[in-house]
Amino acid sequence: MKSIIALSFALLVGFTQAACPNSCSGHGTCGVDEVCTCYPGWGTGGNAGGDCSERFCPYELAWVDNPTRNGGRHRYAECANKGTCDRDDGECQCFSGYEGKACGRQSCPNDCSGHGTCEYMKDLAFGIVYNEYYDGSSNALSGVGVGGKSFQGYSWDEDRARSCVCDAGWLGLSCGERMCPYGNDVMDVIPGFDETSLVGMPGYGNEYAQVQTVTLYDADLDNTRFFTKTFAIQFTSKLNETYVTQPIMWDSDDDVMAGYIESALKKLPNKVIDDVDVDVDSDTDADGAIIHVTFTGSAVQGKQHKLEILQDTCEEGCTPRISGLTNIRTFSATTLSTVEISTLGDHNSFECGRRGTCDRKSGICNCFTGFTGDTCSILTALV
Repeated sequence: MKSIIALSFALLVGFTQAACPNSCSGHGTCGVDEVCTCYPGWGTGGNAGGDCSERFCPYELAWVDNPTRNGGRHRYAECANKGTCDRDDGECQCFSGYEGKACGRQSCPNDCSGHGTCEYMKDLAFGIVYNEYYDGSSNALSGVGVGGKSFQGYSWDEDRARSCVCDAGWLGLSCGERMCPYGNDVMDVIPGFDETSLVGMPGYGNEYAQVQTVTLYDADLDNTRFFTKTFAIQFTSKLNETYVTQPIMWDSDDDVMAGYIESALKKLPNKVIDDVDVDVDSDTDADGAIIHVTFTGSAVQGKQHKLEILQDTCEEGCTPRISGLTNIRTFSATTLSTVEISTLGDHNSFECGRRGTCDRKSGICNCFTGFTGDTCSILTALV
């Protein structure tokens, strides 16, 4: 009799265990009505329940989805709706152009070809240099610094959408194309040009070079605080190469200080600034100094990127090692430290001097007939 009871109990237990599909695959518990309650991350066909034999994949804000009743979008979706889920291992198989555990970020084309970095949209900047955005047109748009202006809080995908930021000398969506050197269009005609005039650059008649004006003010309106302090200047070429001068010491004698600045700029590598004239005026306003930098060299004809002032302290282990202009005034109602283009200049600056085409593979200009030189700015014949 006891054997019959034991056998009946075993059959009852076996029947109960077999009631849930596949015994919930070992990834859930069998409940009322023989329905599996799956452990987190398990289900069937992307849904809860079933036999708990398949994994869920990570969720992220959907790149695209149908709107809700109230018009809402970008709800959380498996693989962000930009990939398929491998139910065996719970990993997303992202579509081309997307990556990450839930396909939650864009990849950059061709990994930026090895000539750039893949950056989030929130980190992309307006302008190449600081004073392209802070152009001195108002008090709020003044100051000195380094780098373009980035913006935060742009949109829902600012930390997901990405783009290539190319290294110096490269361009294109995948940074796979070389830039060619820039130069003046030798055939450009300057209205009212008089080659005998002495009012412009020496030997150029009444042609004027670009002049950038740097104004630097002490926050307490006492520029004697800058005496013997050191700072540096960063120049960005038209190929987006950055060059930083040696430390420049602030001198109480304007001519001496102008000489320091001019020498530092001319010493930059590769003769990137082949000639420049510098004038310093601290007499007009004793609260600060006005520095005029005139780009007179043939390598810097036409519009150049604005100079950037490195005025923060840069000590041991930092380069260039400078004490910095630690009390500089970057905002005021009247006296502003900033960098502006005070004279546009008569020359221009075009890739290959507008007299040739750029070989994007080599970065060398293919000059039109009658022109030569690395920027096609030398006339060989009239055609």
